Amino acid sequence: MNADILKGKWNKIKGQAKKKWGKLTDDDLDKVEGSRDELVGVIQEKYGKSKDAAEKEVDDWESKP
Repeated sequence: MNADILKGKWNKIKGQAKKKWGKLTDDDLDKVEGSRDELVGVIQEKYGKSKDAAEKEVDDWESKP
């Protein structure tokens, strides 16, 4: 799933993101608005992960059907 698809389908898939990253609030997900970079940043902040680790998690999540 590329960044444009993520942004376009965000309302449908943000529930899946919330399941994957339970510490993310509805406000966090609304702030992200489908932006991959924003999602990576929020995951870094909430989980104390490095940028590379957060990007890998998002990559893995995006690649799942």
